[in-house]
Amino acid sequence: MKDKTIAVLPFVNMSSNVENEYFSDGITEEIINALAKIEGLRVTSRTSAFFFKGKNIPITNIAKQLNVSTILEGSVRLAGEAIRITAQLIQAEKDFHFWSETWDRKLENIFEIQDEISLIIADKLREQFGHFEIKEHLVETQTDNLSAYEYSLKAKFLRNKWNPDDAKTALSLYEKALKLDPNYTVAHLGLAECYSFLGTTGFMSFEEAWGKTIQYTNQAVELKDNSSGVHYQLSNLAFFIECNYDKSLKEMKKAIEINPNNAEAQQFISFLYIIAENRKKSQQHLDIALSINPLSEETHFFRAYYHYMINDYVKSLEMLDNCLFANPKNIPAHSIKVVCLLKLGRYDDVINYFNTIPADVVVEDEKTGAIALAYSLKKDTANASIYLEKLSMRAKEANGFTADSYLFLLYAVSGEIDKAFEWVAQAIEKRSSLLLLRYTDPLVDALKNDSRYDEFLKIIYETEEIEEVTEGRTALMDADKAAEYSEKLLAYLSEVKPYLDPDLSLRNLAKGIDIHPNQLSWLLNSSIGKNFNEFINHYRIETFKSIAKDPNNAHLTIEGLAYESGFNSKTVFNTYFKKETGLTPKQFLTQQG
Repeated sequence: MKDKTIAVLPFVNMSSNVENEYFSDGITEEIINALAKIEGLRVTSRTSAFFFKGKNIPITNIAKQLNVSTILEGSVRLAGEAIRITAQLIQAEKDFHFWSETWDRKLENIFEIQDEISLIIADKLREQFGHFEIKEHLVETQTDNLSAYEYSLKAKFLRNKWNPDDAKTALSLYEKALKLDPNYTVAHLGLAECYSFLGTTGFMSFEEAWGKTIQYTNQAVELKDNSSGVHYQLSNLAFFIECNYDKSLKEMKKAIEINPNNAEAQQFISFLYIIAENRKKSQQHLDIALSINPLSEETHFFRAYYHYMINDYVKSLEMLDNCLFANPKNIPAHSIKVVCLLKLGRYDDVINYFNTIPADVVVEDEKTGAIALAYSLKKDTANASIYLEKLSMRAKEANGFTADSYLFLLYAVSGEIDKAFEWVAQAIEKRSSLLLLRYTDPLVDALKNDSRYDEFLKIIYETEEIEEVTEGRTALMDADKAAEYSEKLLAYLSEVKPYLDPDLSLRNLAKGIDIHPNQLSWLLNSSIGKNFNEFINHYRIETFKSIAKDPNNAHLTIEGLAYESGFNSKTVFNTYFKKETGLTPKQFLTQQG
């Protein structure tokens, strides 16, 4: 539902020191993470929101590209131990600001500030959108050491650039944070993410990098960190280290259950489903990932991979070329582009491919394997034999798992079916994670008519997965209680007229009739059929109509009458008046004579 969608744009660093940009980025990310915890609200991921950082693009255009109805923007100013944060919510289609606020606080209370701001923003979104259940707190205190927090923010700022040099600098900053607070789970998880990135992309020894990833992920688990990010890392470990498909799938589902707005988890579970040949679920999660993160190169890579796996090679190739245009050093995109070219019969392009890309992204075993496949498919037996020998030699070495997996593909395309299945049996025994990645690849289509294929498929992707049951939202009160509170609410509005207060909030109104804000939100939407703003502004418009007819108010302008009726914004007044009456205020008054 597009109405319940928001993008948080990078807060502008208004500090005199430009180096404080990491801090404003950190505030933005914490608000994104906090809002992402609200069930039913779709929050654009950091990657896509930060695409617009520093760009002078109209809000309506940004919202259209991100497919959201509301934009949050703001600024951060640091001065010594003081911090000033401003924020404003913008209804994107009409580009009007329906709420803004400024906070001046002490920096030492940063997590309380973030929680306060996030809760207020969540409340304003609920008043505008409709019912959400909001927890008492959305931001938890991460550490009591402010310096450790600042090191972590700087590290995250560099880590998010996703290149090896900045990732290695981030490692040192996270380590400094842990020296100040050894129980700082965010730093443990940050180290795990940096090491897994360096290991996966080949900029660090696989064994060393993933050994460190295991160490820091387990430390985060021991500290009872039950975050979406921890379960995401546990899923990665289950896949790449343990070769345990079932565990990887379950951990990723936990990551999504904790935070459905985790785009990385949504795209990875899409990947897990497509390699197990479950197209329907893969597409569902890919669509969610794209809705959260529409401008992410990484998400579009997973989309390209999905199309490769469903044999739509032309579409996949087009998407991969787009990824590589944006980032010529995208190693996974190069890997899948090569196999796409093989499936399209462009063998000579593959043989020459590795001479046309940046040398520092060439993975030698992938190069050898891809060229071996090209010669084999081209029926060039002499050259195919040469490259088969090279692969075989590399596969016997300590780090030869990539070359070994290409032997499997080579057996399949060359028609050596028995050898291919022998390799599978050995890979299961050795718990080779590349077996999970390669087994259903379109290059092994020749195996799929053999009865052994389905037998191994069940073993490799065996899971105790239980079908998800979609349950309706539980009512927050029964019919009798709803009727009782509806009557109490209407009586309170009639007697006290709280809507005349321009600062009235849903929480204040709930306090007035002694009900929890979540229950009042539910009551307004489920029983009365309006969100808070629609409900309250109806009373304000009726008040405007009434006092506009009073000759004693003839000296007041339309805007003055609106303010007397409880509105504090001319734009909001005009918008709601036209929506409710179909007329502008001036047209209404003209009709009334």
